[in-house]
Amino acid sequence: MGPASALAAQAARPAPAATEAAADPAALRRGEQVYSRCVACHAIEANRTGPQHCGLFGRSAGTAPGYDAYSPAMRDAKIVWDDRSLDRFLQAPTEFLPGTTMGYAGVKDARERAELIAWLRVATRAGKACSVAR
Repeated sequence: MGPASALAAQAARPAPAATEAAADPAALRRGEQVYSRCVACHAIEANRTGPQHCGLFGRSAGTAPGYDAYSPAMRDAKIVWDDRSLDRFLQAPTEFLPGTTMGYAGVKDARERAELIAWLRVATRAGKACSVAR
């Protein structure tokens, strides 16, 4: 299966259960715990080795404010971050986007991904801890 076919097959998958997880406070706490694996490179409100996650949802890949260390693959990806694109990317970053410099192997467990995405949706909204305008 070529890259275009693989992306089409991934796009046909249903969206993750992040909406359900968002309604469950325990799931959000577990999502925050999953995010603790990300903090070596990412933060909600600041660019680090990887880009900040503030304003993540609805943002085009490769466009975090003030971050310029994107791989050409990420800059040229034409991905808009939402539940579905994050689910596919977080499952296997280098398979979903060959050439990405994100070296993390991914979050293989679908429930963990859904809880992480639900938590990110709450944590990355503009507001108290997230002051970046979208």
